Amino acid sequence: MFTYFKFLLHQLKGWPQQNYYLFFFSLGCQVMTLVNQPITLLTVITFIGTTLGVLCILSINAAKSVNGILGIISAICFIYVGYSAKNYLSIGEQIAYMITLDIPVLLSKEWNHNMASKIRRFTGKTWFVALISTIIVYFVSGYLIQRFTDDPRPWIDAIAFSISLSAGIISFLRYNNQYFWWLASGLSQMVLWYISFRHGSASLAMFVNSSVYLINDVLAFTVSPWYNKKERERMQRMEEEYYHLSH
Repeated sequence: MFTYFKFLLHQLKGWPQQNYYLFFFSLGCQVMTLVNQPITLLTVITFIGTTLGVLCILSINAAKSVNGILGIISAICFIYVGYSAKNYLSIGEQIAYMITLDIPVLLSKEWNHNMASKIRRFTGKTWFVALISTIIVYFVSGYLIQRFTDDPRPWIDAIAFSISLSAGIISFLRYNNQYFWWLASGLSQMVLWYISFRHGSASLAMFVNSSVYLINDVLAFTVSPWYNKKERERMQRMEEEYYHLSH
């Protein structure tokens, strides 16, 4: 157990500096949002979920596998928030994240060793499959959630769900193209949670959280090892040194 916690601590080190700056900026925004509204169970769970969620997506940005444990805890928080707002597809989205991103990281030794060395990129065929799959999921999920639930925003919920689900699967497969989907996901999540907030169904913290996710996605195209060759090489060297020292 001690070895595992040591590994998790290592996974929080060596990120691009911009990732740390973004986390503390996000934390400050979430604290201000929390204290400027009534403190309830929902606002506290939202604060915990958004804080850990930002750490989770920043760790993915840095090609670090600590996102497993962070993702599961934040997903549980977001499931509660989504249910409270009647954004039911956001619940499915979080379950999909746990299945595609979080649980594999916790169970697979392969996932937990030097992720930066396993980054891939799309071919023309994979672009086509990913785009068509996203569109199909959008129409199917939108129809089903409108038909069988009282979700007040079914098609907006479906846009966010379909893009985010596809992004999670693409990330699981280690394609750097995931960040085109994450960028679109961030925009759609901002729209969903802003409308939910205006309808009185959610905390403003979820909109702020989506905004931070969007900034993280922009960072990914610049300083992240998913796209930055020098950063990827630095990360690979650091991971190899840690692996040899720990074995």
